Amino acid sequence: MPARPTSHRIAFATAADYPLIQADDAQLAATLAQLGSEPVSCIWNDPTVDWSSFDAVLIRTIWDYFKHYAAFLAWLDRLDQLGVPTINDSAVLRWNSNKSYLLELAAHGVHTIPTRLIHGSELGPALAAMRGQLVVIKPTISGGAWHTLRGVVGEREFAQALTGLPTEHDYLLQPFVPAVASAGEWSLLYFAGAFSHAVIKRPAPGDYRVQRDFGGSVEPGMPDAATLVAAERVLAAVAALGYGDHAYARVDGVVSAGQFLLMELELVEPFLFLAEQPQVAERLARQLVARLDAQPLRPRRVSP
Repeated sequence: MPARPTSHRIAFATAADYPLIQADDAQLAATLAQLGSEPVSCIWNDPTVDWSSFDAVLIRTIWDYFKHYAAFLAWLDRLDQLGVPTINDSAVLRWNSNKSYLLELAAHGVHTIPTRLIHGSELGPALAAMRGQLVVIKPTISGGAWHTLRGVVGEREFAQALTGLPTEHDYLLQPFVPAVASAGEWSLLYFAGAFSHAVIKRPAPGDYRVQRDFGGSVEPGMPDAATLVAAERVLAAVAALGYGDHAYARVDGVVSAGQFLLMELELVEPFLFLAEQPQVAERLARQLVARLDAQPLRPRRVSP
């Protein structure tokens, strides 16, 4: 057996709008370097990147993949053909990149916001029977509130907004849960299956979107025992579906009427909220190195 090299070359997969390693990942990258690995930021759809020169691709800020979904899937296929592992695994990425996974998890007993899967061409008839209800509509393949709408069915403003939705997509149709605005949305972070930390995200007054781009705020928090148990049930259901091996996971949900409801499970490119917790970033870096150390040795092409 050849000796394993003392370092790993890790591609931090980014997007053209976020080409460098971001501040939230800075301590993670620095610790990986201290541990003898080489983190390199690479735009995921840059055709000049030689992916075979890396030991692994760590999925970080590919925050436009849903706008180029066919290319994203082709990229994962290419990495698989090259034998370059992704973190998380490419099978996990494919499954989790389509939010219809919520229906699978609900079928496995996970408490989710009631969700219907509707093709864009069928939204009109589906909404006709929901007049007066406050709903949220989002594409099954999306991120950052892209093509996401909230409104009361039948009201003129909502009807006008609906006309702007592309009809070729599949959509999730859900009732709006008021606790998102009043109490906030939890994000629980798990590394190698173990709970790490949590934050609570709140939308700006009058809004429902918790993303910072829309004025949302984030603060550290510690969920109660029932919420932790619910999040762990989510991960157990994921494992039962065959997607249990992940280096990182973010369980997003809201507590409504005393019950934690899963909103999204983030296994592709979640923001990990590491900037304020350098010790967590260092722990994650060590776990990543251990994961790479456990991989079968693969010949790596050396870039000229």
